[in-house]
Amino acid sequence: MNNPQLKVQSQQPTADSQEPMANGQQPTANDELYEHFRFEVTAGTEMLRIDKYLFNLIANTSRNKVQQAAKADCILVNGSPVKQNYKVRPGDTISVLMPNPPNDTEILPENIPLNIVYEDNDLLIVNKEAGMVVHPAYGNYTGTLVNALYYYLRDQKLEDGSPMKPLLVHRIDKNTSGLLAVTKNELAQMRLAKTFFDHDLERKYWALVWGDMEGDSGTIVGNVGRNPKDRMVMTVFPEGSDQGKHAVTHWRVVERFGYVTLIECQLETGRTHQIRVHLQHIGHPLFNDEAYGGNRILKGTTFTKYQQFIRNCFSLMPRQALHAKSLGFKHPITGKAILFESELPEDFAAVVEKWRGYSSVES
Repeated sequence: MNNPQLKVQSQQPTADSQEPMANGQQPTANDELYEHFRFEVTAGTEMLRIDKYLFNLIANTSRNKVQQAAKADCILVNGSPVKQNYKVRPGDTISVLMPNPPNDTEILPENIPLNIVYEDNDLLIVNKEAGMVVHPAYGNYTGTLVNALYYYLRDQKLEDGSPMKPLLVHRIDKNTSGLLAVTKNELAQMRLAKTFFDHDLERKYWALVWGDMEGDSGTIVGNVGRNPKDRMVMTVFPEGSDQGKHAVTHWRVVERFGYVTLIECQLETGRTHQIRVHLQHIGHPLFNDEAYGGNRILKGTTFTKYQQFIRNCFSLMPRQALHAKSLGFKHPITGKAILFESELPEDFAAVVEKWRGYSSVES
């Protein structure tokens, strides 16, 4: 299996940009694995330390996690970061970014092979295979990436001697392959979650899509949200709509094969199924993407030989043609800029090569 290459550049950490605060005193749901809270301190509130104040308000958290959030500059009062011993005052507006991965079931360590391409005391980068679910959930309580990571980290301890656990800040779909970052302590998780929340990173995917893209590059803008007729898939709502969430995908052509195009997509936001539904929305669904109509012959000829060629491609890669190819961000502890790149997995590369051969014969 091809391993991604690591590029490390010396760089001093810089101040992160601030995301506008959500309305109301409830967490804002996000498609990544964190939540954004906003609280208004009401008149008559006792001047408590902010770590105790937030621990009493935010469900399913710990005081240590709140303290780590403060250390990572993830707690703002009236727009400015504060430390854990800040005492809240009536009239304060508090904004909190809190990683909150799903953990509603016991996670059992499982000895499942992993392709770990980078590791240090704070961070893991995994090159996930297609077909592996990232986190246990209904219908997939075992065999997930997190089950495998619990086993992998079983002998590693935190500084206080407690067991080390994998902490997620983002995810990729079951049938998408590629790079995923996992942190090994709460401070790293908090800081990396803020990096993702502020979109202060680089994420590039390669996708094989139906059709010959018009132009060599472009940008897709459209709110992404659950399809009201089928909650298992997403849909695109008009920009400015009160439905869905703002989403932006930039794309450029890598190689053309006539009936399909290999493209690179760079995410400006990270919504569920964003690339898949955005490309379907503009008439170019991913090759063999069953959920979004790409598992049918959408372009080409009616010749039997061509139909068989497509079936062979589908058999070679029985999943959507999407790979998380590169991932770059500032290291959450050292502040150095790091960039990881991976090759296409065997199934994806084989289908691209078949299309390359087919298009060269047809041209």
